[in-house]
Amino acid sequence: MGKILKKLILVTSPPACGKTYVSKKLAENLNHVVYLDKDTLIPLSKQIFLVANEEYNRSSPFFNKYIRNEEYDVILDLAFEAIQYADLVLINAPFTKEVRDLPYIRSLEAKLKDYNAQLDIVWVSTKPEICKQRMFERNSDRDTWKLNNWDEYIKTCNFTVPEGITNLHIFNNNSQEEFDESMKRICKILEEN
Repeated sequence: MGKILKKLILVTSPPACGKTYVSKKLAENLNHVVYLDKDTLIPLSKQIFLVANEEYNRSSPFFNKYIRNEEYDVILDLAFEAIQYADLVLINAPFTKEVRDLPYIRSLEAKLKDYNAQLDIVWVSTKPEICKQRMFERNSDRDTWKLNNWDEYIKTCNFTVPEGITNLHIFNNNSQEEFDESMKRICKILEEN
């Protein structure tokens, strides 16, 4: 197999770490990138909650059992379609469980080899107290349960950097200075062949 030319970039972190903002700014600064956001699937998920007569709660057992994994499967299927035609495909999604599941990561890396592509993961590192403030500021219904049950919710979040991933890049996002340094450094790395 020849030199790796393509990259699937997962921008991941717990909710409200600035993942969407970082993802969009990366996409603006990278050349010829396809941008995919898992949140685009939320209207479909809301419809599933409605049809099932379930309260809209993206932290609920119902969501985890019937919707969560399918959202990830769909966004990855879209990415694999896109990588056939683009050198860089960026997915904005938490991947909170998957990023700590090394067999899952290795399987994804193996599948990407069929496309002459590699996996790069950008971990957005932000302090929990900053995340809570950002949830208040963005005022989204997806955060209502989380904010109303903060102590219970935050126990389910893992802010530590994932281990054992070959192409893992830390994007520090606690201040504008950290953001600027991380953007410059990571764009350079992602555009290297």
